[in-house]
Amino acid sequence: MPYRIAGIDVHKRMLAVVVSDVEIDGEYQFERRQFGSNPAQLRLLAEWLIEQQVEEVVMESTAQYWKPVWGALERYWKPIWQKREGARPTSGTLHLAQAQSNRARRGRKSDFPDAERLVKRLVASELTLSFVPDPEQRLWRTVMRAKYQQRRNRVQLQNRLEALLEEAHIKLSSLVSDLLGASGRRMLQALAHGETDPAALAALADYRLRARPAQLCDALGACQELNPVYRRLLKAALEELELIEKQIDRLDQEMADLLRPYQDQVERLAEVPGLGVDSAQQIIAEVGATAATFPSERDLASWVGACPGEEESAGVNYSHRSPKGNRHMRRMLNQAANAAVKHKGSIFEILYRRYVPRLGHNQTIGVIAHRLCRLIWKILHQGSHYEERGPSVSKKSQQRRATRMIRELRSLGYRIELPNSQAAVPA
Repeated sequence: MPYRIAGIDVHKRMLAVVVSDVEIDGEYQFERRQFGSNPAQLRLLAEWLIEQQVEEVVMESTAQYWKPVWGALERYWKPIWQKREGARPTSGTLHLAQAQSNRARRGRKSDFPDAERLVKRLVASELTLSFVPDPEQRLWRTVMRAKYQQRRNRVQLQNRLEALLEEAHIKLSSLVSDLLGASGRRMLQALAHGETDPAALAALADYRLRARPAQLCDALGACQELNPVYRRLLKAALEELELIEKQIDRLDQEMADLLRPYQDQVERLAEVPGLGVDSAQQIIAEVGATAATFPSERDLASWVGACPGEEESAGVNYSHRSPKGNRHMRRMLNQAANAAVKHKGSIFEILYRRYVPRLGHNQTIGVIAHRLCRLIWKILHQGSHYEERGPSVSKKSQQRRATRMIRELRSLGYRIELPNSQAAVPA
């Protein structure tokens, strides 16, 4: 029985599709066909692949244009081909190849030869294939990455706001560590609504602010002659900030609702020093609720890029630079590692103090991130809980951390049931 594989060269408006039997001797004989990328054409593509008895499909990851093609084949072609009588274990398999691994020689680009080369290199195991999660996890990723983008927008807006204040000779950011904190926001709101008295603005600061009233009055002195245009720009920036924060809150609740069936995994990850509820949600969105795709912690660390690389020739390793991996997980793990080493009494603090004199800060954080990555796999894949192996931290600090985690989980709508020994911990 022939074994047919399809290769798809993806473009924004068209798809170049080739099909060939890969079990024949000699040169492959390809059948070519071109389809559009609109929904009706994608359904025709799925029907044509079924008619051609295609067992596997490989496509190139061209920007975001491969996503509707993947979704259509996952919906219309994959289930039918997997459930047919006499289906093989690999029947109905979709492959996404990284574009770099399918590069051709320099010259004019041609679509059908690119699709044919995809099939040939897949059979020869020369393609670098990407991990594409199931539709549910892809939805988690979309929500979490949208939330991350909104947070970046908030930081960019804060930087623009600080630049606007500097141009207006308002030196508030020199005295207030968090320009958008409670004190800073009250003063900015009053300034945007026309307040011209520096003393009245300084009186809006919290009593715990280190800056003295005289210093605040001096920093805000330019408000007496401030051009109205600056006030309008400041008001617009604060309104935009409020909108961004509302969107972040909605995405927070959306993600909490999506991960409600996996509350146990979120709680177990949040127990790890350096991680929290938000970090746990990001991890599950990237690697899955059980990390089932990765057979071992080493495979997960390699996919994330949280491990030394190998650039070897003739038995000599020329570089240990880490692979690129999943940039979202690498960013999150580096942030978590920087937070974990500051957790007093934890094993990560001990490791940091042990390695930093020899490796320096950056490489030591890489070591901690690698350990966190392996720990994450064990917690998700094996269902284990985190156990602190460093010196015992104080009971008071443990209680504060537990209280903070419980409050954050409950604010997202999770139901927390405390054992009798922790019933006294306030929520």
